[in-house]
Amino acid sequence: MAGTHPANPSGMIRSTLDFQFQMAWQLLDMHLTGLEDEEFHWPPGSKGLHVHQDNGIWRADWPESENYDIGPPSVAWLTWHITYWWSMALDHSFGSGTLAREEILSSGGIQETRNRINQLRSEWNREVSALTDEEFLSSERTRWPFAERPFHELAAWLNVELMKNAAEIGYCRFLYAVRDR
Repeated sequence: MAGTHPANPSGMIRSTLDFQFQMAWQLLDMHLTGLEDEEFHWPPGSKGLHVHQDNGIWRADWPESENYDIGPPSVAWLTWHITYWWSMALDHSFGSGTLAREEILSSGGIQETRNRINQLRSEWNREVSALTDEEFLSSERTRWPFAERPFHELAAWLNVELMKNAAEIGYCRFLYAVRDR
């Protein structure tokens, strides 16, 4: 109702964010189901963001811009991007805060990537659920990718990133399904 204050605003925020997270997770799970390594590595355009093996280590491209002319990313890059921002958010909110992009490598295969994303999900859920209401509403743990915002806004950002990457993976899979062979 307009003009009333909820008895537990933190609980309402958590419930809404959890609902959003569950929807984003379902979409990601749907798009990762049945994915094989060939499709995982398929480049949807003549140029775009991908992962490349360098001396046995899978490294992800890093865009110099976010202009459309950089081309569409592969599913491998998109899943690396999920592990990148989630690892960074966890480390900077609940860890040492020293993790750098260059330290986050791609596994090179979909099964290992799925396992890593599931691990990040479990770690995120464990850490966020352990926050007190005061911590959840404060900016104390919000250090990356922005600072001085309430932690619940970081959680909302993470939900948006998860949904965005899930949708991009789905779009890439549509393109793969109708590609010229």
